[in-house]
Amino acid sequence: MFEILIVSIGIVLIIEGLLYFFIARNLDLVIEQLQKFNSKSLKNFGLIIALIGFCLIYYILRFYND
Repeated sequence: MFEILIVSIGIVLIIEGLLYFFIARNLDLVIEQLQKFNSKSLKNFGLIIALIGFCLIYYILRFYND
């Protein structure tokens, strides 16, 4: 179970690293676009994404142990 958690964190770090790698040239543009959004909308979006991630990890761990 601990191995799955470490692998999950590693995958998240890889995806975040690749995201910054691919948008490095346009990072200022991305930040400008994000500043146009309402902070409440960004919080809600972040919460939804975190809940989806939690559900994915929960179901993987639940079915992995069977």
